[in-house]
Amino acid sequence: RRHTLSLPMRQLLRRALFLTNLADHLQPLGLLALRLYVSSVFFRSGLIKISDWNATLALFHDEYKVPLLPPDVAAYVGAFGELAFPVLITLGLAGRFGAAGLFVVNAMAVISYPQLWGFDCPAAIHMHFVWGGIALALVLFGPGALSLDALILRRMGLAPRPAAA
Repeated sequence: RRHTLSLPMRQLLRRALFLTNLADHLQPLGLLALRLYVSSVFFRSGLIKISDWNATLALFHDEYKVPLLPPDVAAYVGAFGELAFPVLITLGLAGRFGAAGLFVVNAMAVISYPQLWGFDCPAAIHMHFVWGGIALALVLFGPGALSLDALILRRMGLAPRPAAA
């Protein structure tokens, strides 16, 4: 038995489907914008770390308490993560891997700097949650059609699998 909809309801659904289709076409630009934003935040932080390495080492010895890693190793790993993963994310090359790596770097920053939780202004910790959410979204959805990953797959004749219904 088929359900029939009234004409106004059918028109409303058509408009909604048109807007949904428009949003689907904008998704690659949205994912690119997210990639560029979160990459720029962490890449600039990495550049600051390497611009004054002695200050960075002092921070890792005195302020940051990275679990399981000696402070010098944590400084190198942190700087590497903040410089390498954003490049992968920006290019969309191994985009999910880069986003997962950046998610871990962000989580380690939150874990190793407990003062973030005690600031009178909660913006610092909230921004870490925003950046973590963006990185997680990029892990789940991938870098999108405007990425080297997508280009490489197209060149190899491998179409990305459609999302689950």
